[in-house]
Amino acid sequence: MSVVGNDPVVSGLVASFARPGGNLTGFSILNVELTPKRLELLSELVPQAKVIAFLVNPNSPQTEPMMRDMHEAARVKGVSLPILKASSESEIDAAFASLAQLRAGALVIQGDPVFGDHREQLVELAARNAIPAIYARRPYAEVGGLISYGSSLIAIHSGIGTYVGKILNGAKPADLPVQQPTRFELVVNLKTAKALGLAVPPSILARADEVIE
Repeated sequence: MSVVGNDPVVSGLVASFARPGGNLTGFSILNVELTPKRLELLSELVPQAKVIAFLVNPNSPQTEPMMRDMHEAARVKGVSLPILKASSESEIDAAFASLAQLRAGALVIQGDPVFGDHREQLVELAARNAIPAIYARRPYAEVGGLISYGSSLIAIHSGIGTYVGKILNGAKPADLPVQQPTRFELVVNLKTAKALGLAVPPSILARADEVIE
């Protein structure tokens, strides 16, 4: 049983979504595929930003495909996309210190466990540097992050429980299709938006699953 952030077929983990084969099945949270959507949302929220930085973990196998997709999304949006790389507390500090020199008007944070471990540091630095940032998961917005968008981990964890039960009752992982998320969460922190002097467009508020005030 596994939860992966990118396409498990492309990664070679399974033969196909419908028939994974071998002894592995699980859930894909579409982390790579959803990253360009975060750029689109942030560009909609901060339309004046002509430079949107992308903070990545250089040690993640997902980073290269994410950067390819993000460069294309940035080209379509007509914005520059400088890449910032960090995998530790000190490197995150250094990445944020470079934002002013880059004249970045907004920041996309890669959905990566390293950044999840430094969630409060990222949110605090975004506030201190007055930089609008978008994150991959709801907990960022809950601790003061501006906006988050990603697959619902609650729904995925529920599905994992169902699959574990089936396997314990004798089902073979090879016969259980790899599941993709069907529920996605858009969370907006209006308190943070106000502190940044941002007016959240009605188009985003109408789509939000949760608005934190």
